[in-house]
Amino acid sequence: MTIAVGDKLPNVTFKEKTADGPVEVTTEQLFKGKRVVLFAVPGAFTPTCSLNHLPGYLENRDAILARGIDDIAVVAVNDLHVMGAWATSSGGMGKIHFLSDWNAAFTKAIGMDIDLSAGTLGIRSKRYSMLVEDGVVKALNVEDSPGQATVSGAAAMLEQI
Repeated sequence: MTIAVGDKLPNVTFKEKTADGPVEVTTEQLFKGKRVVLFAVPGAFTPTCSLNHLPGYLENRDAILARGIDDIAVVAVNDLHVMGAWATSSGGMGKIHFLSDWNAAFTKAIGMDIDLSAGTLGIRSKRYSMLVEDGVVKALNVEDSPGQATVSGAAAMLEQI
């Protein structure tokens, strides 16, 4: 079952590589009592993700936060080290959370998993964005194709918050 507006996010633990080293981040820690923009990508360092989706959120970070958002996070079914390298190379380290859903537990729990084995990526996340308030989904934007980043992009999210 795919998560929908009004649903509470499941309790899952992500891994994040920070400037101080690896940490575990639970959905409760990230979302409890906060307004958070979460977006997901099929893979770190992939073309649409690195050239379009992530840059939009980094460029619009201050505008998003100015609208009462407490945090911004990106999640991908990649390991902790890949997400950390992506955070560093993109200039996003310390600006947004780069969450590793290494075993796709979160992605599967919310019904956003997609099998991209034909393209050699395996099980990954659909591309989406969501506005989450105190752990409850308030807006959800899912792309029709993993190669698009329009309805889930930062500009579209800015119109919703």
